[in-house]
Amino acid sequence: MSAETVSFTAMADGTEADYALLGRREEEYTAELPNRLLAATAGLADSFPGYQVARLEHSLQSATRAFEDGRDEEYVVAALLHDIGDSLAPHTHGEMTAAILAPFVSERLCWIVRHHGAFQQFYYGRQVGLDPNVRDRWRDHEWYDDCVEFCERYDQNCFDPAYESRPLEFFAPMVRRVFAAPRYLDR
Repeated sequence: MSAETVSFTAMADGTEADYALLGRREEEYTAELPNRLLAATAGLADSFPGYQVARLEHSLQSATRAFEDGRDEEYVVAALLHDIGDSLAPHTHGEMTAAILAPFVSERLCWIVRHHGAFQQFYYGRQVGLDPNVRDRWRDHEWYDDCVEFCERYDQNCFDPAYESRPLEFFAPMVRRVFAAPRYLDR
């Protein structure tokens, strides 16, 4: 069998050498996560139509506003990536993105990203027959106000074709630093 693949077809039959190989391959693959996330963000340029800006521009506006407000890198990166789940999980994109972020950003930021979709309903719910106050189910949560603020300052207002956002390349070093190593695996 090639040194490039494992010898087993069932995991129970794997050898120490097989799992050492997989460990090396996983390490190499994981090191490329920032590049895959940046590619997924760039892919938001082809999101569903209807808004005045594509989801990529929306994400860039969100991250730019957070950066210009002096937010830390974890926050800026969370703002940049908060909608990357839209393509694969349109009904649960916040949960998907929060799962990606969880090992790398604070629990608070993960909670904000996980719940931002429901909190956004405050701005459009009435117009589409949904409860605009659905966010109130979390009113007593310690990060409720943080999510309200995120949606107000870095989400609902980031669909402006006249806004001058920074390019994705500006945020790439931040993404690489935040995703350099998991810091929050002990949750």
